[in-house]
Amino acid sequence: AINIGPAGHHHCSARQSGGFCFYADISLVIVELRRLFPDRMKKFFIVDLDAHQGNGHERDKRDGLFERKGAEVFIFDMYNRDIYPNDHYARQAIDFDGQLASLAGDDEYIKMLQDNFGRCLDEFKPDFVIYNAGTDCLRGDPLGALRVSPEGIAKRDEIVFGESLERNIPLVMLPSGGYTKENAEVITNSILDLDVNFNIRQIARDALKPPDPAASQEDAQPPAAAPAADPV
Repeated sequence: AINIGPAGHHHCSARQSGGFCFYADISLVIVELRRLFPDRMKKFFIVDLDAHQGNGHERDKRDGLFERKGAEVFIFDMYNRDIYPNDHYARQAIDFDGQLASLAGDDEYIKMLQDNFGRCLDEFKPDFVIYNAGTDCLRGDPLGALRVSPEGIAKRDEIVFGESLERNIPLVMLPSGGYTKENAEVITNSILDLDVNFNIRQIARDALKPPDPAASQEDAQPPAAAPAADPV
């Protein structure tokens, strides 16, 4: 699933807002999925590729929110270490701490993701992936201070979707930060590419399709009795 509305408020925790983030939607995804599907949704993987450290959900993990809800959470965070929020308390909750220097571009960014994301999925084996897909890492973004190209953004999204779907792990993508006029076009083009590569619209249609009543009734029918044996 892709939430194309305002989403990815990764600086907001259960206790307080932060940055431009006013509700903790990433943490809410985990809490609500645990509530709705307690037997199926236990292990959650947050992959945060916004240019800023995702200190909101990290604080929620460090403060024990997820543990109290019975959820195991792995946080994979790649961010510019030289900019806001520099939250050292929250950083202790990160499982893969992908610190990038200002002006890092496609080579460093994509290599770090390719070398580590699939490996971490295999080690943790999550039930669900939450992808915070901020595009403020785009070159020219005044707040992200990285230099990832539009092609790098599309490649990044393709890696996250490809590695997750290859392992049959459901995921949700949250667009998150981005502060130039080009961001909307970059996001749109990347989502269109994802649909071409992974047919995500059809996947969404299949997931939302109501169950077939006839099939349900057939499943509910008791098996037919075996025919009587011929008399000897």
